[in-house]
Amino acid sequence: MGLTFAAPLALLGLLALPAIYFLLRVTPPRPREIVFPPIRLLFDLLRREETPSRTPWWLLALRLALAGLAVLAMAGPALTPAATASFSGAPLLIAIDDGWPAAPDFDARIEAARALVADAARSGATIALLPMSQAETAPTREDGGKIDERLRALAPQPFVPDRAAAAAWLGEFAAANPHGRIIWIADGLEQGGASQFAKALSSASAAGAKVETLTSDHVPRALLAPQNTAAGLEVEIIRAAAGAPASGAVSAFDQQGRALAQARFDFSGDKAKARFDLPIELRNEAALLRLDGEASAGAVALLDGRSKVRRVAVLSGVSADLAQPLLEPQFYLQKAFAPFAEVREPRPGAADPLPQLIAEQPNIVALADIGALPRDAHEALIHFVEEGGVLLRFAGARLANAGDDLTPVRLRRNGRVLGGAMSWDTPKKLAPFDPSSPFYGLAVPDEVTVTRQVLAEPEPGLPAKTWAALTDGTPLVTAERRGKGLIVLFHVSADAAWSNLPISGLFIDMLHRIAAESGEAAASRAEDGPRSDAPALAPLAILDGRGRLGAPPPTARPIGADYDGDANREHPPGFYGVADAPIAVQPLRAGDDLRAFDFSGQGLAVSALRAGAPIDLRPWLLGLVFLALLADWLILLAMSGALRRAAPIALGAFCALAVLSAAPQGARAKDAPSASAASPRDREAALTTRLAYVVSGDARVDEASKLGLEALSRALNQRTSFAPGAPVGVDPARDELAFYPMLYWPIVASAPLPAAQAIAKVDLYLKQGGTIVFDTRDALTAHEGGPPTPETQWLRDLTRNLDIPPLEMTPRDHVITKTFYLLDNFYGRTINGKTWVEALPPESKDDPARPVRATDSVSSVVITSNDLAGAWAADRNGQPLYTLTPGGARQRELAIRGGVNLVMYTLTGNYKSDQVHVHDLLERLGQ
Repeated sequence: MGLTFAAPLALLGLLALPAIYFLLRVTPPRPREIVFPPIRLLFDLLRREETPSRTPWWLLALRLALAGLAVLAMAGPALTPAATASFSGAPLLIAIDDGWPAAPDFDARIEAARALVADAARSGATIALLPMSQAETAPTREDGGKIDERLRALAPQPFVPDRAAAAAWLGEFAAANPHGRIIWIADGLEQGGASQFAKALSSASAAGAKVETLTSDHVPRALLAPQNTAAGLEVEIIRAAAGAPASGAVSAFDQQGRALAQARFDFSGDKAKARFDLPIELRNEAALLRLDGEASAGAVALLDGRSKVRRVAVLSGVSADLAQPLLEPQFYLQKAFAPFAEVREPRPGAADPLPQLIAEQPNIVALADIGALPRDAHEALIHFVEEGGVLLRFAGARLANAGDDLTPVRLRRNGRVLGGAMSWDTPKKLAPFDPSSPFYGLAVPDEVTVTRQVLAEPEPGLPAKTWAALTDGTPLVTAERRGKGLIVLFHVSADAAWSNLPISGLFIDMLHRIAAESGEAAASRAEDGPRSDAPALAPLAILDGRGRLGAPPPTARPIGADYDGDANREHPPGFYGVADAPIAVQPLRAGDDLRAFDFSGQGLAVSALRAGAPIDLRPWLLGLVFLALLADWLILLAMSGALRRAAPIALGAFCALAVLSAAPQGARAKDAPSASAASPRDREAALTTRLAYVVSGDARVDEASKLGLEALSRALNQRTSFAPGAPVGVDPARDELAFYPMLYWPIVASAPLPAAQAIAKVDLYLKQGGTIVFDTRDALTAHEGGPPTPETQWLRDLTRNLDIPPLEMTPRDHVITKTFYLLDNFYGRTINGKTWVEALPPESKDDPARPVRATDSVSSVVITSNDLAGAWAADRNGQPLYTLTPGGARQRELAIRGGVNLVMYTLTGNYKSDQVHVHDLLERLGQ
């Protein structure tokens, strides 16, 4: 606990205590009055010099204590519940880890940082904030109020930021402020370059800066990439140290967020595994795994189309030889598909096995050396492919001598055999895979060779159908799209008779890539043409730092189909591509681990993180002053004898007060919130009407909003009878919104969407009569009829969960255009944007001369794109701070007038639409 004072100079009043002591020491108590009628007899007594009686020592001590408490209360003492010592006026730099490992207790970290900021601001220090995810820009020193707003808008990121850039700023800060103070609020993990950052801290300490490190006792836990195999769905859980719970549970959810199952786990060391024993159909519905009790992106694992278990039906034309299973083609296929698919085989003795296998709804039908097919089986197979199935065929003697239409290319009747007429001297090797092939990226082993194959007839389009080829260009694997499905042909056998490919690891990888091509995902990709021409996968749904899926931020960039990198700012974890077949970027990759950082090994002393704002002691001290005054008054009454006469009256009043105060106490406790629930800022907002803006987290946007509302408040004070207080920034998740009649909400597409609880508060605010002006600030980039801008899309995602009325572009006769000034539009830094308000009722035919219309209440939502605050913003001298488009003083004046109309409309409602104003409005309109 650190004791600070808001007005330390007031403590000089304690120097007056000796003078007060001597003054009170010679002041007698009030004389006691006694009525004595025969006072005439006293006149004849001799007069003697009398010395006043001294004040009792205990009364003197009480009065000195009263004076001392009053002086301390005026000094504004506060207790700061932080693990740091009291501040001086030296500059402060707060570096805070804001990756997903800090997410579970991020609110406590923010509150601790706010307490540090408040403590430093009391000492007059300037403060710089350095979130690790924003280290690409230099930290600037600002006052405590601005830093507090930035902290309130800070949110954890879904990746682990690299601290290298932040480490570079430490040296510059220490060089510019030799006696400055640096506080690192760390997440406790080595990931992200903690060692490099700690070395930079040590260097700053050696340069004269005072360095402190704060961290919590929370031990991060995370999920690694899950494995959904034919045996079951399994995920690995890791933790940074043994301080985390020894057991827990992982829950599986589908795409709609419905819980499917829960699996328990127990740590053995720092790793554990959770297994879901579910039917394949149910496991394939799982889209997300979440570690219960750990609200972070690292505690989430995603499952995309590549994670689904495929059902593969295997059928061979070769007679089964139970004595020699290694010679059977289906043996190689079973072993190759087993790691990632469920293999189905025909029942023994089945006369027509293929239709029976298709009836089991496989994703892939694998036929090994099957030539002519019965008519029913042929028709069933055609229907299977056209409906989205994958037909996988392997060559052999039967296929080489038969001809059907279920191959991607036309085949020659004679195969190619080593040493034959169509042969080569040595076995051929595979050529590297073309970028247009699904096999692209797989390494081709030198030992894989081909000794025999069926040849494709040369025809136009053959290269586009070739997925794999030999070094001489001969196609080895070909494919063709049929309907919604796919036909793939290996020009070698499924056993080792024609090639050693089936006994290589490459064979398993190739089959895995083919399995990923099955279903609607493959169909959608096929429509894009060859892979080399296919577009990159755009972000679809992105995880935030707390592990919640939401709209992608504008900083997210598309990924390639073969992206296998770490999650970062440009490629945050989440789903990419199309909704039917998304590709997942995991928060952690297979093989990652969590390592606790050794602070002592770097020579850093660590203090426990304690959250909480400074405790203001003034109310307590003023209460003691009041009690001391009351005690002094009662003592004077007792010494004068008046207390004896007033005692019955005081006792009765005290009893009555106790009864009146005790009776409704229970009702107040149930029906009304506690007075302590309202912060000092909320109490101040309740006493003084003021405008507010929603903090976006972007320092430049928030600065423009603040300056714009300050300029608008000055204009309101000068031009109207409304004198608003200084505008403030609010966070819907933390602040009470009911105190502010109008909120200005600048849309920043890179900001995370508010949580569900915050959106519910916003919805309640709108329903209780509040008005929000949403400003997308995208008038110059938005195109009518074109795709929505990132800001517009962000606003759509937000309002999807808000109960707002139908909107329309502001009509000329809407009351909002005439509440104070007569306006045609609401201008900002731009003038081409539209302004939307609550739709008016149909115009009445009975009153065609009515110059103004309104709804029954104030429009709860106003949407514009003209950047109103940027046009309002001005300095104290009235000089504009931002340029306008097209520009001019007239445009800025109209923007101010529009702001005045918005505020007056919010405060006064639709009174200007009353008939009493019709005459004046018609006269001003010249009608």
